Amino acid sequence: MHIAVNGWFWHQAHTGSGQYVRRLAHTLSALRIDVELTVLLASGSNPDQERIAPNLSLLHYPMRKGPLGKVRWEQLVVPRLAREIDADLLHVPYWAPPMRTSLPTVVTIHDLIPLLLPDYRGDARVRMYTAFVKAASASSDLVLTDSYAARNDILAHLSVDADRVRVVHLAVDRAYTPRPSPNDERILDRWQLSQPYILYLGGFDVRKNIKTAIQAFTRVSEAVESVTFVIAGKLPGVENRLFADPRKQAARAGISQDRIKFLGYVEETAKPALYRGARVFVFPSTYEGFGLPPLEALSCGVPVVGGDLSSLPEVVGRAGILLPPDDADGIAGAIIQLLIDDDAVNALKQEAREQARRFSWEATARQTWDAYRTVLDCENPDPVLT
Repeated sequence: MHIAVNGWFWHQAHTGSGQYVRRLAHTLSALRIDVELTVLLASGSNPDQERIAPNLSLLHYPMRKGPLGKVRWEQLVVPRLAREIDADLLHVPYWAPPMRTSLPTVVTIHDLIPLLLPDYRGDARVRMYTAFVKAASASSDLVLTDSYAARNDILAHLSVDADRVRVVHLAVDRAYTPRPSPNDERILDRWQLSQPYILYLGGFDVRKNIKTAIQAFTRVSEAVESVTFVIAGKLPGVENRLFADPRKQAARAGISQDRIKFLGYVEETAKPALYRGARVFVFPSTYEGFGLPPLEALSCGVPVVGGDLSSLPEVVGRAGILLPPDDADGIAGAIIQLLIDDDAVNALKQEAREQARRFSWEATARQTWDAYRTVLDCENPDPVLT
């Protein structure tokens, strides 16, 4: 079986879509499945130097730049390249299926953010693109999505039959583990971090709802001495209606600079240590297709205090305290409890480890492989899946 994969996000490993396509491709190829994977890359002629499996190849196709380049890639170039390499199936691992293709097609829709959230609908071009991929979704043979919450959104807002929408959960890297690394202390010393600290790690667009986390911390800092709020992630360069600067939000809330730290961008290799050093991870998001940061925290054995909407109850399970994301007082109370109650923290740490074990890239790859076989109507049992 030869699978062509749209690799538009392959070189954007800092994004959720980039992590997904890379982990899926590498894990599928490593499972010794009798399959050839070709990732189609809209890039220059320089070959990718990373180590890959013998049954995983990267096909570079130089693309002309321009405002319609992405649409041309998705709708014309990818289907043509997939046919030229004699692929049996095309997998588009983000919401951009081709309107027409002669190949069976699987599309992964991580979320419907630009369709459901007004702040993300963008200008006329963005809205036109969203309408276009919404219509194109009806032509896909199978839709994969990250959570049952996202599946419900897809069934409610896209013209796709329920039997063509399948949930395949995501996972996180094995580096996210409760077991400390010899480098943890050095990494935390770099930012002069000491326990206890509360951690937020993620983006700063409005749905992440960092303003409520900051409001909650004003209550926490009054009740608990010597606790720091650590906020990590690439900070917005310019404030607008979609992105607010958390530094200004903290200043307006009157939080002392010695009680809050803004780390900015954190490289992937440093994130596990940052999670492991935290007492609590706070994530009051109002909408997630899945929610990788909470799962990263749980995988490191850290309890989550977060919002109770969309996919977060599915991801966090009983390993955290979930509340309405605009309930700053409730979130503050949950954080305070976990700062002062060791028994509660230890119980949630155990739940966190158990919940995290339910997610793995091996399971994601196996379920995706099952989806491919369903589309291609492979009825015989697979003898080489190990």
